[in-house]
Amino acid sequence: MSIATKTNLRLEILISTINRNSLDFLEKLFPNSSFKNFNLLIINQTTKTCVLVSKYANVRVINSFAKGLTNSRNLALENAKGSICLIADDDVIYHPNFDDIIIKSFDTHTEADVITFKMKDLEGKDFKTYENSKWHDLKSLKQVNSVTVAFKLEKIKASNVQFNPNFGLGSTFETADEYIFLRDCLKTDLKLWFESKYLLSHNFNSSGRKEGDDKIIFARSAVFYKYHGFKGYLKLIHYLFLIKQKGFITNKHFFKKFKIGFQGISTYKKLVKSGQEKQ
Repeated sequence: MSIATKTNLRLEILISTINRNSLDFLEKLFPNSSFKNFNLLIINQTTKTCVLVSKYANVRVINSFAKGLTNSRNLALENAKGSICLIADDDVIYHPNFDDIIIKSFDTHTEADVITFKMKDLEGKDFKTYENSKWHDLKSLKQVNSVTVAFKLEKIKASNVQFNPNFGLGSTFETADEYIFLRDCLKTDLKLWFESKYLLSHNFNSSGRKEGDDKIIFARSAVFYKYHGFKGYLKLIHYLFLIKQKGFITNKHFFKKFKIGFQGISTYKKLVKSGQEKQ
């Protein structure tokens, strides 16, 4: 592959990170090839005393003093240039030829506006239970991790889809940002394809894995109410039974976790009432 240049922007990787003052962290992301071979847009959420600077034409940096992962993602969307973009975090490890897999997938599935892929944990095991390649529906979106999402930038911008600032790390509800983003894509009639191929590896113990944590229950309850209204309370109870069966919570803590979920729904309803959320 040739060294990336400003005129070769077929694929651009949109990396969210915090408090960086060096590009050294990129070496771990790309162990099979130099980061100089890829077009990167880095959103560095930081302070004025810790800024990141790039001397490479293929690496653009925006130092942002805002907080929250969705704010980082949206800033990347606003400033992206690649015709195809890949959402990224600063702790993934890309597999060999991952970029070719993405480009070929879009070339093969020309109707797809968004394509999601698979990833492994650091032991080489599937990160989730994946299906065969298929067109996404509401159910299959629940299995998607944000760092496996690639999209046609022109289509996303034309649809005016952005990440919901109330969801995601650093926000009121610290999960489900990618699910809401992809669901909004479906709502605007974009076509979403799942490609059963691996792009990267990631630590198994990611934030989305902590199903019994208070902040996850708090956030998922808000999502239940957002899309199901009053039935969201029943969804909450069902979810608690499921994670209890998996051993994430015990009978002893069941009612406590329900109260946390109830608080999540109450907080979401307040955001709706204030106009910060739409039911």
